[in-house]
Amino acid sequence: MKILLVLSFIIFGFFSISAQERYVKPVDEAKKDASFLAFRTNLIKAVEKRDSKFIIEMLDPNIKLSFGGSEGIRDFKKIWKPENANSKFWSEFSAVIKNGGLFINESNTKIFTAPYSFDAFPDDLDVFEYSVIFGNNVNLRSQPNLQSSVITQLSYNIVKVDFENSVKQKGKGNDYEWLKIETLGGKKGFVKAEYVRSPIDYRAGFEKKKGKWKMTFFIAGD
Repeated sequence: MKILLVLSFIIFGFFSISAQERYVKPVDEAKKDASFLAFRTNLIKAVEKRDSKFIIEMLDPNIKLSFGGSEGIRDFKKIWKPENANSKFWSEFSAVIKNGGLFINESNTKIFTAPYSFDAFPDDLDVFEYSVIFGNNVNLRSQPNLQSSVITQLSYNIVKVDFENSVKQKGKGNDYEWLKIETLGGKKGFVKAEYVRSPIDYRAGFEKKKGKWKMTFFIAGD
């Protein structure tokens, strides 16, 4: 009887551990460098005004834009068309630059990477398999609509996305409106797509060159 009791505790403990929620909570190290903090403040203002001139001027001449060879200011203009106020660049970059980040050292070079969700993501989880809730107190709903019941609220949880049973936006190609997700703790439901982010979604890197901060990459994937 005692052996069975011990075994039941072990089994219960195993499932409790395996079902624990995990999180990628916001990190913002910008204040560690006053010059970068000032630069980012002006950059955010430029994004809000759709100031393409400011954006082009802060690009590194060799900015990396993909893992397939796209690089440089000419390719940036061709891909993103920043002079267009309706370019998708503005929404993508706004989510990147307004959500914290970390300083890393790469080959003795100080780089600020944004948003926090890439470098703060746990090393033991597959970045292609897991995503994060990109927000605080995000409603997890029973169905993919605003009239459905709220199961709970999520804040920065690591989740798996079931794309097969998610809902795409009408008339917008492969863009999703609602994502069906499951947390590591077993909570299941639907979340508005803008509150779920893959750690390998678009991210940016900034380096100080000749006294000026420059964006050296704006890239997605791994």
